Amino acid sequence: MAQTNPNAINVNDPGLITLVNKLQDVFTTVGVQNPIDLPQIAVVGSQSSGKSSVLENIVGRDFLPRGTGIVTRRPLILQLINREPLPKTQANGIQDGETKIETTDAASNLEEWGEFLHIPGQKFYDFNKIREEIVRETDSKTGKNAGISPAPINLRIYSPKVLTLTLVDLPGLTKVPVGDQPRDIERQIKEMVLKQITKPNAIILAVTAANTDLANSDGLKLAREVDPEGQRTIGVLTKVDLMDEGTDVVDILAGRIIPLRLGYVPVVNRGQRDIEQKKAISNALESERTFFENHKAYRNKASYCGTPYLARKLNLILMMHIKQTLPDIKARIQSSLQKYTQELGSLGDSMLGNSANIVLSIITEFSNEYRSVLEGHNAELSSVELSGGARISFVYHELYSNGVKAVDPFDQVKDIDIRTILYNSSGSSPALFVGTTAFEVIVKQQIRRLEEPSIKCVSLVYDELVRILGQLLNKPLFRRYPGLKEKFHAVVIAFFKKSMDPTNKLVRDLVNMESCYVNTGHPDFLNGSRAMAIVNDRHNAAKPVQVDPKTGKPLPASAMPPPRSNSPSLDLSNGDNGGFFGSFFASKNKKKMAAMEAPPPSLKASGTLSEKESQEVEVIKLLITSYYNIVRRTMIDMVPKAIMFNLVEHTKEEMQRELLEQMYRQAEFDDLLKESEYTVRRRKECQQMVESLSKASEIVSQVQ
Repeated sequence: MAQTNPNAINVNDPGLITLVNKLQDVFTTVGVQNPIDLPQIAVVGSQSSGKSSVLENIVGRDFLPRGTGIVTRRPLILQLINREPLPKTQANGIQDGETKIETTDAASNLEEWGEFLHIPGQKFYDFNKIREEIVRETDSKTGKNAGISPAPINLRIYSPKVLTLTLVDLPGLTKVPVGDQPRDIERQIKEMVLKQITKPNAIILAVTAANTDLANSDGLKLAREVDPEGQRTIGVLTKVDLMDEGTDVVDILAGRIIPLRLGYVPVVNRGQRDIEQKKAISNALESERTFFENHKAYRNKASYCGTPYLARKLNLILMMHIKQTLPDIKARIQSSLQKYTQELGSLGDSMLGNSANIVLSIITEFSNEYRSVLEGHNAELSSVELSGGARISFVYHELYSNGVKAVDPFDQVKDIDIRTILYNSSGSSPALFVGTTAFEVIVKQQIRRLEEPSIKCVSLVYDELVRILGQLLNKPLFRRYPGLKEKFHAVVIAFFKKSMDPTNKLVRDLVNMESCYVNTGHPDFLNGSRAMAIVNDRHNAAKPVQVDPKTGKPLPASAMPPPRSNSPSLDLSNGDNGGFFGSFFASKNKKKMAAMEAPPPSLKASGTLSEKESQEVEVIKLLITSYYNIVRRTMIDMVPKAIMFNLVEHTKEEMQRELLEQMYRQAEFDDLLKESEYTVRRRKECQQMVESLSKASEIVSQVQ
């Protein structure tokens, strides 16, 4: 047979309201914001709607502060607890055993008392003292300047005359600031009220004066904003006795004006004169009963009117609401407890232990994680984007490779420039063949252009290493110790920069090695004779083919007509090319030619390339393209290797040694392991949350 918990609460037990009261107390005591939306009845209405009188009628005692302007300036969580009556009670000057308790409240008795959560263990039999304590506690948070505060005051009232009920009295809605009230008091109060009634588990008790237009009710208007269907709003109509003769609230009660699922309850409160004359609430409740029983519009439904019915209705509504929401409350308490327990674990224990061992452990862990990220072995591999070493690989094989391939050797060197270099490289004797000097001069110039993208590649890899460092330092451990994080960052960045110098030098040396020595014997290099053959084939293919007029067949080369002179050296005409340097002189004026004028200070080619020059330029371009492609392939292969050797692998292998050398110093341990203010504050908050949620879990576990 299954065992039952003797302290268990049945879901149909009125003790459910007491259970929710305990949950409210748990979260208020530890001083944390309640993470669980607990069922409660929030009382809203304008300042003149009679909220305070309704609450006092429900309690049956005078205990709320009164006055002009905003009196309720902090939420008042009012927990009413029904208790068994004593055999007999004694009024003023009540005695508890042998102890005489002095009181200024004529209605004081041993059956009724109040307790504040912020003053545990102290019973207030004098309800005037309760009023004074509410004022004093309010002023302690808000001052005396009519400011408001969202921090609640928890008041528990024990009495045999009340039904177990929990109400949250909120500041009355106001339009115009009065006296020294803040200018934005309307906005402040509205935001506070909305924060309470927006919660789905809040029942809204909208108090409205019956002698005003219901459509202008501030309380109902605010309730409709968060509960447009009226599913969790109950209306209370006050000042029914002050309505004009011949008018009543029957249409409102029937739901024909503004329907509410939970309906409306009309009540009659004490007037201002009654309060000033200190009319007892018991007498006021009797007057209320008499009014409804004798009024022609209400006498048939008098049992559904008045404060006692309102209290019974609220008790039943709250009971049913708690019963419906309890499973969700249990689930949310467990999920919140798990969440805050995990966060508390990630924040670590405030008791550090041996600081030297902690620093050593952190250095070792960081070095291993740095290595793992570069090698792609880390546990947090992303399926969304590239990270770690994969980004460095992207720099090598995409950015750098494409950057080197994009360097065109002929975007800066044009054909006429190659022609000029050819002439200059032949010196005073015109070259009989295409010289290698021109080829080497041009190809070396273009190879040196590869230094810029190669150095840029080093910089990009450095940026990726800094990026990895930032990711590692964003872990909770380093947020906990800002001094340690700052030191790590400074040491590792300095280590990266120190490794950059030899890396940049090695990359520059690779470029200089290629430009220093042009290896025309490379097996992949297109040699000169092969280049000449390719150019000749292109030119011959471009020449028109002569055909035999009789047969229409192409004539063989031997049948071609002979040149103009069998001995070109005997032909003194200028020819088509205008001489060896013909393209450097556009002028064909014979007088100027005969005058043999001195060459100009700047001697530049101005004519188009001759056929011979075009062929020579094409040969040089073929040779440059062939060798430049060899160098590009070499750089695309060797530069990443150089960076890996001097920067990436070096920092990976030497990271731990560098960190130990720069950071493992006894004198600095205390500064390094000083926790951040955020960590200390957040750990305290999480500890409070875990404590309160654990207590809440124990409380709700009593419900079967």
